[in-house]
Amino acid sequence: MSASTIRKAKKLVEDGNVIKLDDDLFQVRSSSDPDKSYMVTADSCDCLGFKNFYKFHHGKGIKANCSHLEAVRIFLQRSEEHTSELQSQFRI
Repeated sequence: MSASTIRKAKKLVEDGNVIKLDDDLFQVRSSSDPDKSYMVTADSCDCLGFKNFYKFHHGKGIKANCSHLEAVRIFLQRSEEHTSELQSQFRI
C-alpha cells in the first residue's frame, strides 16, 4: 500500500469523515468532494479506485485497497484502542 493511501486514510479519520452505520458498514465522506461519500465494508468500497484496482494491478497478487477502506481499518483500530483505554481506567 502506498504512503499516499495511508496519509489520505489518516486524514479522513482525523477529519471525522468515517461514520459507522452498522456492524460491518461504514460511510466515508470524500476528502475532495463534500457531496460524495462511499459505502465501505471490511473488505470492499464502492469508489471507482477500488472498483478499478484489479485493472491496474491484475496478476500481481495484491489485494484491492483504497484510502476509504484503509480509513475504516484505522478508525476501527483507534476505536479499539480507545475502548481498551477506557476499560483500564475504570477497573477496580
